[in-house]
Amino acid sequence: MRLLLTTTALIVLSLISLLIGASDLSLAGLVSGDEGQQATQILLVSRIPRTLSLILAGMAMAVAGTIMQMLTQNRFVEPSTAGTVESASLGLLIVTLLAPESPVVVKMVAAAACALAGTALFLRILRLIPLRSVLTVPLVGIMLGGVISAITTFFAYRFDLLQSLNAWTTGDFSGVLRGRYELLWVAFALMVLAYFAADRLTLAGMGRDFTTNLGLRYRSVVSLGLVIVAMVTATIVVTIGMLPFLGLIVPNVVSLMIGDNMRRSLPWIAALGAGLVLACDIIGRVVYYPYEVPIGTIMGIVGSGLFLILLLKGRERLA
Repeated sequence: MRLLLTTTALIVLSLISLLIGASDLSLAGLVSGDEGQQATQILLVSRIPRTLSLILAGMAMAVAGTIMQMLTQNRFVEPSTAGTVESASLGLLIVTLLAPESPVVVKMVAAAACALAGTALFLRILRLIPLRSVLTVPLVGIMLGGVISAITTFFAYRFDLLQSLNAWTTGDFSGVLRGRYELLWVAFALMVLAYFAADRLTLAGMGRDFTTNLGLRYRSVVSLGLVIVAMVTATIVVTIGMLPFLGLIVPNVVSLMIGDNMRRSLPWIAALGAGLVLACDIIGRVVYYPYEVPIGTIMGIVGSGLFLILLLKGRERLA
């Protein structure tokens, strides 16, 4: 029953996403002469790529948040609260300064490398300090992200790239067109890889000793998880920008609904992540129609509110 409701909700949200926009588009208009040709072109060039990118980004970012929570054994961690997103933005800035004409794949690789380094540094710091509270981990990540963001902002200001930096860090799907979103299929492939490695990642979340006793290489499994998180984050930042709190809220909601079995919960996490991103994007398109509010702003409002609810109402259960 829940699967049917979830599938129906995703289909309805996808159809609404296809039909909403500055240009009028209706099902009747798609089959009516010259107007139909124009409507079909809008659908193929803009609306379908945008809807697909919303689904892919939502699914991948939610799964990346789940992996981070497993590796850190903390329910309040995700790429935007662990310095991963800020590190990816720093990598993107470095490429822009050193090789501004580089193709988008090179930018993604550089952003992924910096995201991987930033996430590894975050985990290293966690091993060096006493974690007396469940809230210490996200606080450390937020502070680390603040330091990296300050460094990025300084160099962006120094080289007159503040506007570009703001564009990278504000999630926005308004510029998504055919030919400019296909990189997100890399994130989808990484999400599939995470599903097949779900059992190993779950064991790694139990700790080094537990994982080693079961015959697995703890460091290899953790490295795989970090690479998946870094690549997904870099792909999304390069393509559409930041989606704050998505990887934190969705895994926690699914955990409350169906438990912590990662292999069982990943499809639900992916579906709920896609649905939440679709809903927030639709809100951003209609709240000030025909203009758009960037989805990063909507996600920030919705995600921060839900984050506070989790902190105030579910802290003991989620610890």
